[in-house]
Amino acid sequence: MHKLAIVRREHFNAAHRLHNPNWSDAKNKIVFGKCNNPNYHGHNYEMEVKIIGFCDPDTGYVIDTKIVSDIIKSEVLERLDHKNLNLDVPEFKELNPTVENIAIVIHNLIRAKIDSEFDVKIKLYETPRNYVEYPY
Repeated sequence: MHKLAIVRREHFNAAHRLHNPNWSDAKNKIVFGKCNNPNYHGHNYEMEVKIIGFCDPDTGYVIDTKIVSDIIKSEVLERLDHKNLNLDVPEFKELNPTVENIAIVIHNLIRAKIDSEFDVKIKLYETPRNYVEYPY
């Protein structure tokens, strides 16, 4: 028997500011550029959640996509969609909301709700040309 992957694609919109409070304003501006705007900026994130496992011989599923969809909705979309990540999301109170960190947070939220027999991978697009995969 071979492992298969099922992928659920979702999207959400969120604002953030990339900023390291341990640095000067000048250094933050040099490192993060426009993404350090004190008034924040937003993205239309596209996300792929990949669940990898063996196909159940009784159902023909790796996992029921409704279960995956419900987990994404409750753990990710309700938490991140149309939010200011820096101000509204507890996970980013002390964590810079880079696309890398957002992907790790999303992975951890979903991973906690999916049975350990499955592997979970996240692909998060911040723009159509920039994305992160976690874990890699």
